[in-house]
Amino acid sequence: MTSRIEDYALLGDLQTAALVDRNGSIDWLCFPRFDSGACFAALLGAPEHGRWLLAPTDGGTTNRRYLHDTMVLETIWENDEGAVRVLDFMPPRGRAPDVVRIVEGVRGSVRMRSELVIRFDYGRIVPWVRRVADDTRTVIAGPDALCFRTPAHTFGENMRTVSEVTIDEGERVPFVLTWFPSHQDPPARIDPEVALAETESFWRDWNARCTVPLSGEQRDLLHRSLMVLKTLTYEPTGGIVAAPTTSLPEALGGVRNWDYRYCWLRDATLTLLALLQAEHGEEAAAWRHWLLRAVAGDPADLQIMYGVGGERRLTEYELPWLPGYEGSQPVRVGNAASEQLQVDVFGEVMDALYQARAHGYGFEPESWALQRKLLEALERTWEEPDEGIWEVRGGPRHFVHSKVMAWVAFDRAVRSVELHGMEGPVDDWRELRDRIHAQVCELGFDAKLGSFTQSYGSPELDASLLLIPLVGFLPASDPRVRGTIEAIERELLWEGLVLRYRTHAAESPDGLPSGEGVFLPCSFWLCDCYELLGRHDDAHALFERLVGLSNDLGLLAEEYDPVERRQLGNFPQAFTHLALVSTAFNVLPHLPSPMHRRHARDGSQPPH
Repeated sequence: MTSRIEDYALLGDLQTAALVDRNGSIDWLCFPRFDSGACFAALLGAPEHGRWLLAPTDGGTTNRRYLHDTMVLETIWENDEGAVRVLDFMPPRGRAPDVVRIVEGVRGSVRMRSELVIRFDYGRIVPWVRRVADDTRTVIAGPDALCFRTPAHTFGENMRTVSEVTIDEGERVPFVLTWFPSHQDPPARIDPEVALAETESFWRDWNARCTVPLSGEQRDLLHRSLMVLKTLTYEPTGGIVAAPTTSLPEALGGVRNWDYRYCWLRDATLTLLALLQAEHGEEAAAWRHWLLRAVAGDPADLQIMYGVGGERRLTEYELPWLPGYEGSQPVRVGNAASEQLQVDVFGEVMDALYQARAHGYGFEPESWALQRKLLEALERTWEEPDEGIWEVRGGPRHFVHSKVMAWVAFDRAVRSVELHGMEGPVDDWRELRDRIHAQVCELGFDAKLGSFTQSYGSPELDASLLLIPLVGFLPASDPRVRGTIEAIERELLWEGLVLRYRTHAAESPDGLPSGEGVFLPCSFWLCDCYELLGRHDDAHALFERLVGLSNDLGLLAEEYDPVERRQLGNFPQAFTHLALVSTAFNVLPHLPSPMHRRHARDGSQPPH
């Protein structure tokens, strides 16, 4: 039986990632990139679709943690035979990607079993395995190859590679799995102990760059989310994937199963501000450069997401041989939403580059020229219906959030001229900004409801309306904004947490069967709105509850089921951790506030 989503831990080497459950099974791993085919796909099927189990033969109880300020996972196993410690990690990528597992005897003598089931192409292809040395086996199919090295005795059993060894107190036995292109020779072996020391040093040095004053618990909370974002970064380009997984369901047994192993422009501003607030300027600069490269070209071709290298073609297809997580089908690879028109991304790109400039990332003529072209394209498209922030598949509408973000695009352009000395038709931009603002206030507000609505002419609410004060479209004190927040509290709260919108509504725009969990970033937005309204106790209470939904390692998925008390959706989710970091800075009184900085006229930090 597949583990619960929250039972997984994340490993990563800044180019791909693995998920390992409490029972010692790595059930998901794509080589060599986040978006490559999986060689372990048991997460979306069964052990025969690929996994790597390393656990005591007789089982036992476990206790796990990340070693302080690292992404090295430590699992302590205890049973009647004794106790062992397993260290799982992926060293930051050298020439080849490695997964390293080290077993250490703590007490007594414990029998351990490693069961390696490799199935390339998302669990479909059984590879050719051969022994090339006493401690080495190679695994090959098509373009992919793996090298498995361990001093433990290894043998084949039922299309599996099995190792069995008894670990005595004080003994350490390593297992190393390395990917390489099948047309090349296996990479040189690494020293697992040296790799462990270097991996620990890498993460501790990286965390040491953040000197924001934090108490112990606050520090651990923020640093873990920031490490998740770093782990989801594709280091060669600076792109950050939304999640390392595909098709983890938003409703168990449902069809809302999407591939999130790509980079969304919608995350741009939050990503930039989170990294800058935490003093990780190098990563912020790399993300900005990735953004500029990805969107270069004809502005009419702007996409909402790209591959980690800036790839545009993310063709969506299904994998019928995989039964899906707890029977949730279909399993999808690629994402057809990449072909949708979503007007809001223009605002996200303009806001992100404006914030970068406000934080001291200087003027680049080609960047500003690109932004002007984006604005020209937006002038032609902002009045068109689109698929909106939630990437609906029920046809385009005039989504209020999309129009608000079109306003953001022109607002940031005007500010760039007024505050940063950029050149452009500022009078035209002001006129467009004001026209969009007036239209949204006229057509996007329902006086009977006392609230803005999801789309023009619709009575439905949408949690994206919580962003209206966060981007500076209207202040939180405006009666229309207060009414919107109150309406969302009445209509979109489920057990005190925020739904994106009512998927069961007669006018639901998404074109899919109803049902999903609460969307965790939306609940963090509500925290931010409470803070802007001066409802500090409500903000802190909701923030603490949201943080408490994370698993024992501090990891959060995209959604949550408050009744079943289970995490849902792709995991761990960058958008959720970005929202957590941003809200932490907003609600903790001694920290700088990104929501104030985001819509401050000069990008500065006003008093908190």
